[in-house]
Amino acid sequence: MTFADPAVPRLLLVDDEAPARSRLRDLLDDCRADFPLVIADEARNGREALEALARERVDIVLLDIRMPDMDGLEAARHMSGLESPPAIIFTTAFDAYALKAFDVNAIDYLLKPIRAERLLAALRKARAAHPGRAALEAAANQPRRHLSVPERGRVTLVPVADILYLRAELKYVTVRTAAREFLVEESLTKLEEEFGSLFLRIHRNCLVARAAVAAFERAGGESESGWEAVIRATGERLAVSRRQQHVVKEFR
Repeated sequence: MTFADPAVPRLLLVDDEAPARSRLRDLLDDCRADFPLVIADEARNGREALEALARERVDIVLLDIRMPDMDGLEAARHMSGLESPPAIIFTTAFDAYALKAFDVNAIDYLLKPIRAERLLAALRKARAAHPGRAALEAAANQPRRHLSVPERGRVTLVPVADILYLRAELKYVTVRTAAREFLVEESLTKLEEEFGSLFLRIHRNCLVARAAVAAFERAGGESESGWEAVIRATGERLAVSRRQQHVVKEFR
């Protein structure tokens, strides 16, 4: 076999601590005689991991859980949006995360300090498994900090804090930020369930970020309730439906 052989698994190492990544490389070297592999790339957090997956073919991700910027649990959720999701083996020093890790049906869960024989067993399990999108969904019970948007073969991360509103249009939801619009194939109802504390439903097809609303003002005639939400960053005016007009009073 050679490194170009597609039968040789390609690995991505994700950990915010350089010594931990170095330790993983040493352990993987110990495993190579029994499990040929290629280390395709390394990353320091979930965001860098997703960028690496956009550049490289990766079969198995060794993914730390507690990391800055984007932790492993959220990263796993975004990996479900990839066309060919990798197998995930979580690595962490915090066993309190074990239940959440298995909630996403990760291939395995390794507690630091990792032993070579335990790592080898996890790698063999990952090679034998057939990972898919469903295995990586619902990575944690906490709301995401980003939405993942597939664009031109890669995943763009949109911070939830930057979203002004979410509007359902046919089978897509338009995600509006001050800079631009994105399209995601997610249910507006599911998004409301996940981010309900941050957004107001003003119409059956529209959720507005509470922080983005400058005011509710009387409408010029297009809104059935007579009210519109004024978006601070863009000046856009979004109609409030009659059914949702109670948010005007509650917002004050």
